[in-house]
Amino acid sequence: MKAKLLPVQIRETNAQEQDAFAAQLRRLAEMYKDQAELLPVQMLDSLDTKGADALLFPQLVGAVFGHERDLAGLTVPVLVLTSGFGTVEMWDWEIVAYLRERLGLQVLSPYNEEMARVIMRALAARRDMRAGAKFLMFQDTPGDGMQANIFKRFYWWEQEATRQIEQAFGVRIVYRSWKGVNEAAQQIPDDEAEALWRQREVPTEGLLLRDILQAVKVYMAVRRVMDEVGDVVGVGSNCLNESFHSLTTPCLAWDWLYEHDHVIWACEGDTVTLISKYLFYSALRRPMMMTNIYPFLMGMAALKHEKIEEFPQVEDPDRHALGVHCGYFGLAPRSFCTQWMLRPRVLEIVNPNAVVIDCRMKEGPVTLAKLHADMKKLTVVRAVIEGYVQYEGSDCRNGALLRYTHDSGHGVMESLSSHHQIIIQGEVAPLLTQVARVYGFEVELL
Repeated sequence: MKAKLLPVQIRETNAQEQDAFAAQLRRLAEMYKDQAELLPVQMLDSLDTKGADALLFPQLVGAVFGHERDLAGLTVPVLVLTSGFGTVEMWDWEIVAYLRERLGLQVLSPYNEEMARVIMRALAARRDMRAGAKFLMFQDTPGDGMQANIFKRFYWWEQEATRQIEQAFGVRIVYRSWKGVNEAAQQIPDDEAEALWRQREVPTEGLLLRDILQAVKVYMAVRRVMDEVGDVVGVGSNCLNESFHSLTTPCLAWDWLYEHDHVIWACEGDTVTLISKYLFYSALRRPMMMTNIYPFLMGMAALKHEKIEEFPQVEDPDRHALGVHCGYFGLAPRSFCTQWMLRPRVLEIVNPNAVVIDCRMKEGPVTLAKLHADMKKLTVVRAVIEGYVQYEGSDCRNGALLRYTHDSGHGVMESLSSHHQIIIQGEVAPLLTQVARVYGFEVELL
């Protein structure tokens, strides 16, 4: 998955500038060979942008100010990489501002190498989604099952949500039966499931082989549907609300889909989380996961759901939240975690023989991010994981203690669009801002 970049040269450049242009182009081709494919060079006054994800300016000169007519109305982004370090040159800030403010162009001007790679991967993902990428979601009658009083409220099951995602990004959401894939899983012989398990064993505790094999069979059945549908880049299921269709949960399946098939997942049929996670991961390539966020400011409204009596004692409770999902921190693949174990289920809503993942991500800086329902706004919250807290016998056996680093907590409460939040390792707000520029999102930074 590489961005297709069209190098642009300004005809008025002199011989010395032409040599510098050629040298810079060679430098960029080598630096970003894994992220970008460079198309043949074109002159600014005779551009044909067909097939390009962005225009690449390896060099800018003052003559660009005389090309307003050639630049005005461009619909492809402009990527400026003019320094010898593969970034924007500070002397070009004047031109970048002119292109953005005077001509209204979508100009990408990364000031470090990682940022440039993120932009290129985002450009490639945007193209590939429109070229036929699919999300596969397993559900039957969402909202009507377990805890209907809660699940009936979620926007992601509305046809409007599906239309919003498909129209905004060109990806197609394909729906299949959660009941059907679980029935297919039950037809898989135990010896086939055990053979695959022996090849891919993961750490477990407290689980019978019988229960492990049920989880393996779900993976195998889901994988067969993915092969049938083709071009699947993200997958999920209505695993809690319609848990009565399954003898287990898809937790192991989602771990294996990432670790062995490099496919992104989301829980509870949440397509807004799935598209958000796909956009973020395809660009950032950093550990990330979905969890429920329980701000301390919510008080008992949050505590009651987790069956705990009080939040941990901290100096500044307004800035804190718990990250908890399905009894533990949430579902993340092993390679994203410092600790990881497959355990018996915690939530009563799922089958007694179901499995769940107990994991921890690295403590320290993290970023919470999620697209809003309109697919036009991105809220970004800078935070840290301060540690992990345990409440025996509760639905929070091992949750993350989160602290917002740049907001009092009240701003977060006013801005959150969902209880599902994506936690990304590291302070990546500047990188997410660049991703937002590629897709044209408004960014709310907290």
